[in-house]
Parts: sequence; C-alpha cells; structure tokens
Amino acid sequence: MPMESLAIDASHLARRYGRRWGLVDVSFQLARGKVMMVAGRNGSGKTTLLKILSTAIRPDAGGALVGGFDIKTQREEIRQSTALLSHYSYLYESLSALENLEIVSRFIGGQPPPAVLERVGLFDRANDPVSTFSAGMRKRLSFARVLLQRPAIAFLDEPFGQLDPQGFVLVEDVVAELKRGGATVVIATHQVERLARIADVQLTLESGRVA
Repeated sequence: MPMESLAIDASHLARRYGRRWGLVDVSFQLARGKVMMVAGRNGSGKTTLLKILSTAIRPDAGGALVGGFDIKTQREEIRQSTALLSHYSYLYESLSALENLEIVSRFIGGQPPPAVLERVGLFDRANDPVSTFSAGMRKRLSFARVLLQRPAIAFLDEPFGQLDPQGFVLVEDVVAELKRGGATVVIATHQVERLARIADVQLTLESGRVA
C-alpha cells in the first residue's frame, strides 16, 4: 500500500520474555480507517503486539510505523494520536468518574466529560468514586476515556472482558462510532464471532507468530 494510506506498517516485530519469545517475526500493513481483529489463544501474543504498537513496551527486534511515526524514535507523537484500552484500567480510585475524565480532558481537550459518561451509561454515577465501581463499570469508564481522546488509532485489548450483554453492544457501537469518525481500530479479542461482522481484516496469532 502507499505509505500515506497506512495506519500501521509493522515489519518483523519480535519480543522476548526471558527465554520465551512472546512475539516472533510479525509483519503486516493496515490501511487507515479500518478495523482489524487480532485473534488467537491465550499467550499467542495479542497483548504483546498491542503494547508494542502503542509504545507501552519496546520490541526486541523489528520495527513499525504507527500513524506515520516510528515506535522507537517517535513515541510521544504516537501517544498523542492513539489510545490504548488495556487489561488494567489505570483509573484514579479515590476520584470520581467525572474527575478522572476531567484530568484527561485538561491535557487533550475533546468532548465534555459528562457527555462521554452519558454515552457509556455512567452519567448517573458521574460523581461517585471509582473505588465503588464494579469491574464492568470500570471498563465502561475506560471506554469513555478512549472516546474522550478521539484517537486516530485505537488499540482495544479484550474490550468485552468484565462486561454484561448490554456492555457487549456498547463495545460494538463504540467501535462503529470510532470507525465512522475515521479512526483505525485494532482489537485483540476472543470474541471472534461478535466482531466478525464489523472487522475489515483479521490477523491470527499462534505462539507469537502470524498464523
């Protein structure tokens, strides 16, 4: 593909954890505005791939351009234009849901936090401390943070985890909303059937390699 049309251009990515290779020689290209589903069993390398592309960790070999920026030398530029929904919420427990989003909004701007909270079904809990939230509510608040960032590229790691059936629908709606807004979305998931109808492309990993 022409470079200007690419959201991600990954080449021979590899990552080692001690003696075990978590990712081995992974290469792919993803066009801007597309939804890519990353599938595979536990330990196949899905989370490692998303962490490398979002610059949360560094690769031991290979490289990638994310949004046209190099993951090794332009980490800050990538972080300014991407959002990562990880297994861990990284929320401020003692602060309210609204206060958590106001901190993000202070640095990046974006939609008014109350509107985003309403979008994820937490408007009536806006002033409650996060320490009182269930795991599913914390996941919803994490989604609100992603929407607030309005990323050019969103990395969603197991977004269906801890959610109820209504939350599953929310995930699908959020992904569709991000895509309509022109964002590229990369989703690591076990819920292959649910995402098959909205994903444009699937990348399957097995033992750290592209299967």
